[in-house]
Amino acid sequence: MSDTHQPAYAAARLLSGPILQEGWILKKRRKKMQGFARRYFMLYQSGILCYSFEPGQPIRDQIHLPNAAISTASGRKDIHVDSDRATFHLKCLSTEDFTQWMGTFRKFSAPVPESRRSASIRVSSRQGTIKLNKSAAIAEEIGTTILELEDAFVNLRDPLKRKSSGVKDKPKEGTSVFGLFKKARAHVQIGHHGTHESHNESSRLERMHMAIESLKVQHGSLIKSLQIISILDTTQSVHPSAQASPLPGTAEEEEREDSIPYSASEEKLASSFTRRSKRTSIATTTNDSILEWFDASEGEGVQEFILDDQTSPENGDNGESPSRIVNNDSRSSLGNAEESSIDTDIEDLREEPPVIDQVTHDQQVKGISQVQVARRTHLPAPITGDEGSLFAVLKKNVGKDLSTIALPVSFNEPLTLLQRVAEELEYFDLLEQAAATSNPVERMQFVAAFAVSGYAHTRHRTGRKGFNPMLAETFEDPRMRFIAEKVRHNPVQMAYHAEGENWELYATAGGKTKFWGKSLEIIPLGTTHLKIGNDHYQWKKPSSFMRNLVVGTKYLEHVGKLIIENVNGRDRCVLEFKQSGYWGETNLVSGQVHDASGKVAAQLEGKWDEHLSEAVDASHFTLLWRAHPWPKHGHDYYGFTSFSMALNEVTPDIAEKLPVTDSRYRPDVRALEEGDIDRAEAEKVRVEEMQRSRRRDGKEASARWFTLQGDEWIYTGGYWEARAKGWKDTKIDPLW
Repeated sequence: MSDTHQPAYAAARLLSGPILQEGWILKKRRKKMQGFARRYFMLYQSGILCYSFEPGQPIRDQIHLPNAAISTASGRKDIHVDSDRATFHLKCLSTEDFTQWMGTFRKFSAPVPESRRSASIRVSSRQGTIKLNKSAAIAEEIGTTILELEDAFVNLRDPLKRKSSGVKDKPKEGTSVFGLFKKARAHVQIGHHGTHESHNESSRLERMHMAIESLKVQHGSLIKSLQIISILDTTQSVHPSAQASPLPGTAEEEEREDSIPYSASEEKLASSFTRRSKRTSIATTTNDSILEWFDASEGEGVQEFILDDQTSPENGDNGESPSRIVNNDSRSSLGNAEESSIDTDIEDLREEPPVIDQVTHDQQVKGISQVQVARRTHLPAPITGDEGSLFAVLKKNVGKDLSTIALPVSFNEPLTLLQRVAEELEYFDLLEQAAATSNPVERMQFVAAFAVSGYAHTRHRTGRKGFNPMLAETFEDPRMRFIAEKVRHNPVQMAYHAEGENWELYATAGGKTKFWGKSLEIIPLGTTHLKIGNDHYQWKKPSSFMRNLVVGTKYLEHVGKLIIENVNGRDRCVLEFKQSGYWGETNLVSGQVHDASGKVAAQLEGKWDEHLSEAVDASHFTLLWRAHPWPKHGHDYYGFTSFSMALNEVTPDIAEKLPVTDSRYRPDVRALEEGDIDRAEAEKVRVEEMQRSRRRDGKEASARWFTLQGDEWIYTGGYWEARAKGWKDTKIDPLW
């Protein structure tokens, strides 16, 4: 098994040696709504925690415990093991089992001195940062390669051991170890020369084992060397009065700026790292562009957290209370790269988009003003404020739903969650194309492309959250007659409705966000509905994960299956958002369209942040959707797309038509957009206190444009009609 779920900053991880603990544990299944399943777990002395369906069966997955974070809840038998690239949610069968497993887990804990906890590994020069980051990334890939070799070695060795013991296994054709050891490549032959071949194989296996052990020793020496370099660089002084330098560049920019020549083999490895480093992150810096790795405890021992069952805020106000978390030690941004470094065939397309919006025919028919709208291409001010250490906040709230946690305004971006929902409809023209065709397979392909396109705007959004709307707050976009409203505050729920010529889209949006010690899990809730003619499509979104929150390059990935079903036509599309590994491309999506009879009618391939195509054959594709060009200075403006940058703008066509509840009039969001973080913080506290006051006085606002029908909030109509009348006959109280 190729282990793509684990960080490679580790020592030996052999699935051999003494077993410290083993037994049955309930493990939460990967897919939603499937509950727990009984699995057989084993914890080796090397720190590997793995499981299988039954004792003696192949290993299904594994985690290196010393690099993981473990969280438990008092009085419960749940154990959550998070190792950056995989999270095990476990439930022990008895209290005795829980005590035994936790006691064994704690053997891998390593107490960290308080001085180490608050210290950061600093690299004061930009060039030094680039070299160290690249060396660390290459070391990670070396470690991953060693793990894959070990897995291949074990998978090849075990059948041969059984054969030498007289157990007859069916030989596998073409068995080899990836061709990595060409001198040792040989096929196992069963016959009268079996004894001689068995001796030769044993000799070759021994050579392979020695080579792997040698690689492990060399990898360990490399890791120690990098740690020493980091410690030496930490001793470099930081001038306290230095002026704030330009925002740090992204990983792509660093790759372009590095001019050190490579050998042929190094260049190949570097190109692999370049592909993997496209995940752009928030870089936390001080005044001298110093990259800080907070609480860098990789490899030092398992971290343990105790979950707090009391997740409701004291004030009971939609998960928000006056912000009291203050950080003054760092300044952060998404970097100042002018453009993302991307593949050549896509890079040519990344030009400044047009800023003129034409009103569609459907909008003209329904009374939308026939004007050309010039939209801005950047925000009034770049990223402002001191984001601080996100991990420092999250580690106090392990296992909690983060929608109930109050964060300072510096952790926000200048959009509300209602506006973030609108971002998912950037490519609503795909619905126009779906409605224009009568072919059910083609229609499903465009619907699938629309579902995938809703993730494109998240490519560079890994560090900040949208403002939590007030109850009954609204947001509109007349381009697709989109209206969204916050309909419930606990749990947070937002309903939206959009429509065009022969199509209607609506959904109840919500979700939970939980931190498990090293990664952030985002669990979408609710079902999206799309009606086109007599077809009624519906789908639920897969989970998303924000990785490397403690050390390394933060990145967001969406993992799981998205199944689109036509309730009336019985055709369906199954899309899989693939988990990214250390090798190959990232953000991949693939799927199949099934017709009403269940047969595969089309194959889909692409990337959720770039494009989706129909695979006609091995070398021919029909493009269904391609992402709009990214703005040149998008990283300076929260990683927004051109569409996102215009969402909070009050353009002339809507200036006199917006209700007072529209998100564009939020004073805290507007202040942050303009770069006044102090005013934004003060306004945020004031707006939240106004809502609490309304609740105490029994005058809490309620949803106006949506009503609850079963589990779904359904648009009742009337918004656009009241808007056309200038809200004269509609009484709407201000929320701020």
